[in-house]
Amino acid sequence: MNPAQILEEARKKIDAATAHLQEELKKLRTGRAHPGMLDSIMVEAYGQPMPLKAVGTIIAPEAQLLQITPFDPSNLQPIAEAIRNDQSLGLTPTDDGRVVRINLPPMTQENRQAMVKIIGQKVEDCFVSVRQVRHDAFHKLEQAEKDKTIGKDELERSKKQIDELVAKQKTQVESLARAKEQEILTV
Repeated sequence: MNPAQILEEARKKIDAATAHLQEELKKLRTGRAHPGMLDSIMVEAYGQPMPLKAVGTIIAPEAQLLQITPFDPSNLQPIAEAIRNDQSLGLTPTDDGRVVRINLPPMTQENRQAMVKIIGQKVEDCFVSVRQVRHDAFHKLEQAEKDKTIGKDELERSKKQIDELVAKQKTQVESLARAKEQEILTV
């Protein structure tokens, strides 16, 4: 592999780690209802697991309410069951025979602080994966230098470019985390 390929591979992996963090942050409760909270829910419909958004429409008609309207009314119970069974959300759905409603209880200060801690964990997981990408890229570059396919100058220049990518990603992740913390801590 030449340095440009190694750099491009590292960039893709770093971008993927950042995108994964963004998806994880979307799932965290902020005190306001948003349809993205239910993205991870899988519903047993038609004999196979399907994403919730594939079996119904999800809307947030009020700040503390989510409403799911199934495309097929026979999926009403499986939808409610799937939401109830997801312990990480801790939500209690109710249905009226046509739609599933989820009232979100207001978040306490303790809930908010716990969510901020979870953000910290997810950010650290992202940083760990990016450090691993950096380590792997450095190893490949050093191996290429050992194999005499690149020179010492190119090795150092490529390492510097990877460090710049990592620093840029770190800044981006920190701003994402700050924005999410602000959203959660705002009452």
